[in-house]
Amino acid sequence: MICDISKHEFNKIYARLGVKNLVPRGESFYQERMESVVAELEEKGMLEEDEGRKVMFAPGAPIPLTIVKSDGGFTYDTSDMATIKHRLFEELGEWLIYVVDAGQGVHFDCLFACAKKAGYYDARNTRAEHVAFGVVLGEDKKKFKTRSGDTVRLADLLDEGIKRSREKLIERGRDKVLTAEEMKAAEEAIAYGCIKYADLSHNRVNDYVFSFDKMLDDKGNTAVYLLYAYTRIKSIARLANVSVKELKAAAKTTPVVLEHEKEWKLAKCLARFPEVISKILDDLFLHSLCDFLYEIATTFTEFYDNCYCVEKDRQTGKIIKINTSRLLLCEATASVMAKGFDILSIQPVHKM
Repeated sequence: MICDISKHEFNKIYARLGVKNLVPRGESFYQERMESVVAELEEKGMLEEDEGRKVMFAPGAPIPLTIVKSDGGFTYDTSDMATIKHRLFEELGEWLIYVVDAGQGVHFDCLFACAKKAGYYDARNTRAEHVAFGVVLGEDKKKFKTRSGDTVRLADLLDEGIKRSREKLIERGRDKVLTAEEMKAAEEAIAYGCIKYADLSHNRVNDYVFSFDKMLDDKGNTAVYLLYAYTRIKSIARLANVSVKELKAAAKTTPVVLEHEKEWKLAKCLARFPEVISKILDDLFLHSLCDFLYEIATTFTEFYDNCYCVEKDRQTGKIIKINTSRLLLCEATASVMAKGFDILSIQPVHKM
């Protein structure tokens, strides 16, 4: 009953954050596997007695893992050995990523070393990594807590984000031009996007200060700035009455001409996308992608300020000329940004 209630509440949070395809596995799932691992390690002679405990040493491990406590009970070390074996041998995992705070670094050094000694993990065939992260601080530079000193609940944090993003949109008068459905989508995109982006845009091993005011700033390297930039880019073709279907057709026949220096600068910036993806696949530091998206947005602004995509009559507002090549460059920019948002699990909207 308690597990079911917990899962129900967790799923509410996951739905809000767009987290999908999770396979929850509690410690009870691994109970028999832990017993099996202990028996296997004992049979291989890899456990040593230490003041009633059964511990495991391994080359490269700073300290031993405690596999069995003095009272015969299991530990997190036991369950972690069972889970890594299960993930590699039963689920046939090729790349295991442990997202756990930096304070557990020594533990994972020991886990991987012992798993290697036991024959579970071979770095030549599979990849297992500890993705460490720092501490979230409040604006007082102390560990992020409520005013009463309690841990901040994620649900409350998301609710506060929605409240503040709504206020920000109303302040900009967006409630007057957006439908109720568009307003709700914009509120959620900004609220959830800014919280995720604030976390991912910092070097993950460093501590960072959590500040809604900074997150919701529409200037600088924030989700709000990037979302507004994306929305503006997507609106260019729409305001020129050029559909996505027409742009796709034009992409097959119309060359992208790069004559202006700002066109070149933007194109070269976009061309670095595969390089950025390759880097984050190697080091798993997502702030590099955030920095790249910000660079795209600022570079696009330079391009847009200097290169007309759509020329209109200043008196009538009637469209005189559409530069299809530049519209395609706009669409390419939006596509790269959209893929970056997708990787960061940020949901953009077409109207804000």
